[in-house]
Amino acid sequence: MSLQSDIESVIKSVGLELYDAVVVSENDETIYRISVISTDIEDGKRKGVSLDTCVDLTHLISPLLDVTPPVSGEYRLEVGTAGIERKLSSIAHYKKSIGEKVSLVHSGKEKTRGTLSKVEGSKVFVESEGEITEIEFNDITKAKTYFEW
Repeated sequence: MSLQSDIESVIKSVGLELYDAVVVSENDETIYRISVISTDIEDGKRKGVSLDTCVDLTHLISPLLDVTPPVSGEYRLEVGTAGIERKLSSIAHYKKSIGEKVSLVHSGKEKTRGTLSKVEGSKVFVESEGEITEIEFNDITKAKTYFEW
C-alpha cells in the first residue's frame, strides 16, 4: 500500500475523508499538510471537523510518517480541516463539493458563480439563477468554494 492510501485508511477509521495532502514551504519550513472533511451531511451542509479530531488524527498519522516519510529532510505535519472556503484543483475535489457554492474562472477570463450541481466525467455543472452552465474541467483556471455570509 502507498503512504496516501494508508493515510486515507486512518482518516476513514475516524469517520472522515481525505480532501488533500500537499507539501508546502512557508517561512523556510517544509510542511506536510493534510486536509480532511466530514462525510456527514446535516441540513444539506457538510458537518465540521473539531480541533480535537484533528489533534487525534495527527497522533494516528505521525507513526506512519516515521516509517515512510513524505519528504526527505525535516518537515512538520499539519492536519486540519479543508474549511468551508477551499481551493478546488481536482475532479475529486469537485465531486466532494457537490451542493456547495462555487466560484470558477474558465475559458480565458469568464467567471461563473453558483451551486455545483453535478460532475460527469470531465464536465462540471454549475446552477445559477435557474440556469445550468456546463464547464469542461480542463478549461477551469481557478476555482474555490465560497460561503455566503
